[in-house]
Amino acid sequence: MKILGSGFLASIGAAGILLTVNTSARAADASWGCQVLLCAASETPSWHGVPYCVPPMTKLIAAMKLPGFSWPICKEGNAGKPGLEPYEPCPAGWTATGSSSTSEHGSSSQQNVCTRSLGRCNSKATRDLVRNSGVGIETQEVYAESGHNGSSCEVIQTQPRKLRAKPYFFDIPNIKGVKQRFWFDLNK
Repeated sequence: MKILGSGFLASIGAAGILLTVNTSARAADASWGCQVLLCAASETPSWHGVPYCVPPMTKLIAAMKLPGFSWPICKEGNAGKPGLEPYEPCPAGWTATGSSSTSEHGSSSQQNVCTRSLGRCNSKATRDLVRNSGVGIETQEVYAESGHNGSSCEVIQTQPRKLRAKPYFFDIPNIKGVKQRFWFDLNK
């Protein structure tokens, strides 16, 4: 009985997961951890579009909210627990930095901001870069003591990092041991 669509099977084949799925073995017989891994690796369509995947992934989302949650592992997949990268990379020339924020749980710091230095405050090139900056970019002048020369000024820009649509990932090794990254979300 074929349970999975061809796009789903293709993504599993590309992942090189060491689970044997043939006509006598059904994916529904896999452990919960392997079901989660197989479904998370589904790319076209994502797990949301594979009817077989909705129950184990919905079960995972609900379980994550419970105290003492432990990620279900698929030992045969050699992938372990997933990684989490909530933000997209910063644009070229920008560096991910942290900003301190205060929430109901106290103060926290994460790399949720992209920062770049434009150079000295009094530079024409710096002024031109500031003038051509996009929307949502904050510019500030930072003064620092520079010893016997007095203080120097540098123009720093910041912008919020974009959140990833699919922030979780599994690095799944193929039969040669080369890992391939599969991104997924846990939105209902």
